[in-house]
Amino acid sequence: SMPFLLCLKKKKSPVPLGRSIFQKHTPPIQQNYQALLESCLKNKRLFTDDTFPAHISSIGTGALLKKLPRNLQWKRPHALHKSPVFYTANRKQLDLCQGLVENCWFLAALEALTFHQDILAAVVPQNQSFERKYAGIFHFRFWHFGGWVDVVVDDRLPVNEAGELLFVSSVYKNVFWGALLEKAYAKLYGSYEDLQIGQVSEALVDFTGGVNTRIKLAEAPPDLWDILTRATYSRSLMGCQTHLGVYFPSVSLSCIQTTKVLKNGLVAGHAYTVTGIRKVTCQYGPENLVRLRNPWGKIEWKGDWSDSSYKWELLSPKEKILLRKKKEDGEFWMSLRDFKIHFVDLVICKLTPDLMSQEDGKKWMYSLKSGRWVKGSTAGGSLGFCNGNFWMNPQYWLNVLPAEDSRKSPSSCNVVISLMQKHSSKHRNRAPHLFIGFLLYKNIFLFSFFPEQYQESNRKLPPGFFTQHQPVNKHQVFLDEREVTHDFHLEPCVYVIVPCTLEPQQESEFILRVFSRKHILREMGGNTSFTLSKEIVDRYEGKIWEDFFTKHFEQVISKFSSISQNPEINAVQLQRILNNISWRNFQSFRLNFGLDSCQGILALLDLNATGTLSIQEFRVLWKRLLFYLEVFQKRDTNRSGKLDLVELHAAVQETGISLSNEVCNLMAIRYGDPDLQISFESFVCFMLRVEIMGEAFRNLTQDGKGIYLRESEWMMMTLYS
Repeated sequence: SMPFLLCLKKKKSPVPLGRSIFQKHTPPIQQNYQALLESCLKNKRLFTDDTFPAHISSIGTGALLKKLPRNLQWKRPHALHKSPVFYTANRKQLDLCQGLVENCWFLAALEALTFHQDILAAVVPQNQSFERKYAGIFHFRFWHFGGWVDVVVDDRLPVNEAGELLFVSSVYKNVFWGALLEKAYAKLYGSYEDLQIGQVSEALVDFTGGVNTRIKLAEAPPDLWDILTRATYSRSLMGCQTHLGVYFPSVSLSCIQTTKVLKNGLVAGHAYTVTGIRKVTCQYGPENLVRLRNPWGKIEWKGDWSDSSYKWELLSPKEKILLRKKKEDGEFWMSLRDFKIHFVDLVICKLTPDLMSQEDGKKWMYSLKSGRWVKGSTAGGSLGFCNGNFWMNPQYWLNVLPAEDSRKSPSSCNVVISLMQKHSSKHRNRAPHLFIGFLLYKNIFLFSFFPEQYQESNRKLPPGFFTQHQPVNKHQVFLDEREVTHDFHLEPCVYVIVPCTLEPQQESEFILRVFSRKHILREMGGNTSFTLSKEIVDRYEGKIWEDFFTKHFEQVISKFSSISQNPEINAVQLQRILNNISWRNFQSFRLNFGLDSCQGILALLDLNATGTLSIQEFRVLWKRLLFYLEVFQKRDTNRSGKLDLVELHAAVQETGISLSNEVCNLMAIRYGDPDLQISFESFVCFMLRVEIMGEAFRNLTQDGKGIYLRESEWMMMTLYS
């Protein structure tokens, strides 16, 4: 029996068989940023972008126009603020707020990007400003259907009569990177209005070129917390969406008034960013919490673990102070249990697809093929229509090979296959997505069905094959989404991938991406050449901390204490771990964390006052150590292994933290040697204290000027830290 093919909703009947003039995807306009910048500087004029003019046509032609103020104007940031800033290194100052465009999906993805400075720097080139070499021109990079494109914009932004930005704005009103990035993204996809409808998963891929994992929270795997943990401490971006609700029809200027806010404070059918996770220690036992942010920058969850929840009183004073932030800023905590109930799905975008994989190793192979479905030629449709044309679809030969460095059994290889359709219109939302999917067939059928000489000819599989054999993914669901991605565990052998639309004779271009530890991909029946594959390695190497804990953390625990389900380490064990790390690029001398330094580090990070560090708390430390090491090396220009006062000031600034000269000098006296030289060990203690005390102040202050603490809280924060 043939597989039952699912789709989400009924669409119009298939187009009759026939040939047509194929409409190719319109590539974005390519402009040379550097050449345009130099020309403007030479001619002493500000750039004006004629390809995306400061005109109503760049905003759109539909419902969005009804929301616009009567006296819409286009102004440059210098006309809106006395000291505009393009970008800030302080992540807290990167927070954005949604404007009139209902693009919460885009904002949720953009917020996730701000937690990864190196990925953000790839999208937002950092050498741009409103001062040095300013000419009213900016550029951004997006991954667009298989490759990175550079999008150039001028800095004229739509504002109302009061000079307030109509669309994306920054929480800090003098910061403009978000508004300009949104303009570049709108240009890439046709207009601001073309950003009205979308999915978090689309924007995450556009910002990274990564691969998505979608988890339906109603059917979440039992190891969801472990998946969230791996995603949080590797280079992954996460977004999620609430259940759809009833929308109130309105032409109000505020998108908040056009969407249903539920009694529990969540917004129906709305995208949120996952900004962190934390296992806390309550009086009744541990609880897993998820931190989320509403792209509006306001309207928060009101249930358990919300800002005003009684649950916070169940924690130690220090843990409560450092986690709870009593501000209406759109960010809030909720339990993992409530997260699974109130949100539909979780999207995790990973630069390498090892998030769901249990395979060892860090190197992945990535192949990309472009193709098209053309009427009367390669638009065969799905098997579900029983039209005999399925074999006409493009077919791809995939040889899955065992990875040479895999220590696990080669009987199962993790393979991620992604199919993405390209729209032919310049405008993203003018042509609806087709229902697309792909079927995967295994070689055991191929070898029994065809003589050897037939296989070697690289001809496409004939119609008879598909009527007699079932695919590996026999319950393939066809979705009207831009991209369909599936994660497989396959035996090493030959497979055939058949990408198709649900209905026959539907035309579109597409790209097929395959990720695995090792494979070969080629098109059948066409160009017989193999696709050139790229090797991709995560910079922080997704599993680095897993390998690290296996080698160091658990080894130390096994020597000094009995292994429990929640192993913890004391200051002596922490010292042993830190002094036995092979620090990359620090081979010239051995690091030497003293017991006093380790006790100080432990006191700062031990939020639940147990006198030990959990794996969770150690992961926080490990991530900060890697960042501090990068900054320290960059500012230690003479490679002495120490920072002088000038270098220390520069290093602190590099981390995005603003400290006065007086505080910096005092910290050098406290943590430096007699010559006020700061070692890496001292720099770590110094930066952890600055970050944690700064976080405590921001969470406690109501007016940004002062804080109120009970005596017990004051003692806990000052004596045990």
